[in-house]
Amino acid sequence: MDLMEPFASEVDFSRGVIEPVGDVIQRHLSDMSGMYADADAVDRILSQGDRLIYEVYAADLPEGEGQVLYCTTILYPGRVGEELHMTKGHFHAQRDRAEVYLGLAGEGYLLLQADDGTVRSVPMRSGTAAYVPPHWAHRTVNTGDEPFIFFAAWPGDAGHDYGTIEETGFAKLLVARDGEPTLVDNPKAESMRNRRQTDG
Repeated sequence: MDLMEPFASEVDFSRGVIEPVGDVIQRHLSDMSGMYADADAVDRILSQGDRLIYEVYAADLPEGEGQVLYCTTILYPGRVGEELHMTKGHFHAQRDRAEVYLGLAGEGYLLLQADDGTVRSVPMRSGTAAYVPPHWAHRTVNTGDEPFIFFAAWPGDAGHDYGTIEETGFAKLLVARDGEPTLVDNPKAESMRNRRQTDG
């Protein structure tokens, strides 16, 4: 058996950067087609330039059973229409895998959804350890005026299913109303449910 060498990473809590880093993923507004409900607001923003929504700094680790993968995410503040900046969101490809989030800086929410449309939201800030149980889709939302930075760790064989969320969206959106983050129904998700009932 070939043993993997132990190693350590440095995590800069204030900047949200892991060193040494493996992959760096940048998600711009143009990478999140259909994620935001207000298509007109998306078009207006894109007409002025492509906005960086979030960045992910992943440790250089092999995927697979027995490994624990981890990363940091920097989710920048802002809105698209009423909706607050968010990550794309995903289920795990292996639905029975969990994940742990640790808030490092800023503030936001962890938004979760089960297959049956049940939604839960967990407020996060620096020092909050949030648990994503198996079978829950999850995304994060920045509810503050500064970058929301968090650390995440998950099983190496979990995989990512972005396609389900891209197709249906979350049942709830987190929007800014009267200066407060507020959960509202997602018209896209409602439309999808109605279509499925009609087709069924």
